[in-house]
Amino acid sequence: MTRHKKTRQVLARLARIEGHVRAVKRMVERGRSCAEVLLQMAAVRAALDRAAKVLLADHMEHCLHDLAGDARARRHLAGLRQAMQRFIR
Repeated sequence: MTRHKKTRQVLARLARIEGHVRAVKRMVERGRSCAEVLLQMAAVRAALDRAAKVLLADHMEHCLHDLAGDARARRHLAGLRQAMQRFIR
């Protein structure tokens, strides 16, 4: 398995998300209000999106950057990275 620069960061985020999901499950088991549970589910979804953003950026840097041999390709990759940062918040 190839280790990217951000592997530990992604794993740490996923561990926190895993704990958060267990806490949400307990909320449901204990009969907490739907509004509270939905708010926490939205937080989990946002955390997953942020973890995916880190992973995708790392993939672009690690895998695609090596393929972008010339300056023009690197500029396009940088533009894609900026677009991704704006699109995935």
